[in-house]
Amino acid sequence: MKIDGSCHCGAITYVAVADEHAVGICHCTDCQKFSGSAFRVGVEVKEQEYNLLSGSPKTYYKTGTSGEKRAQVFCSDCGTHLYSTSAKEGGTPRIFRVRVPTANQASQLIPSTQGWFRSAQKWVTRLDAIPNRPQQ
Repeated sequence: MKIDGSCHCGAITYVAVADEHAVGICHCTDCQKFSGSAFRVGVEVKEQEYNLLSGSPKTYYKTGTSGEKRAQVFCSDCGTHLYSTSAKEGGTPRIFRVRVPTANQASQLIPSTQGWFRSAQKWVTRLDAIPNRPQQ
């Protein structure tokens, strides 16, 4: 599925071909901290099918529990996380985990898996029980 998107401030824009069947929620504590929320939602995009149209994202490398480094790519102006991937470049093509909310087609990218659920905030499974307002 072709997607296009940007960071919050619009400095970074991209187009990509995403695997709409490979959308997942990650509940790991790193994703919680990076997002400032209870989880992150990502979609798989092959490295060669992600095209940066404008801007120059910044990369932060974190070490996972496996000891492998993961690149966390974000806008240095507004802080929007764009994707993560393995730190290794060259060789086997990498898979980017593009942050679904950055895509203009986010409502069409429906999660089909959840990872690191043991770290999920306990209230996440009860969101419908929390009173809501249509706007702030």
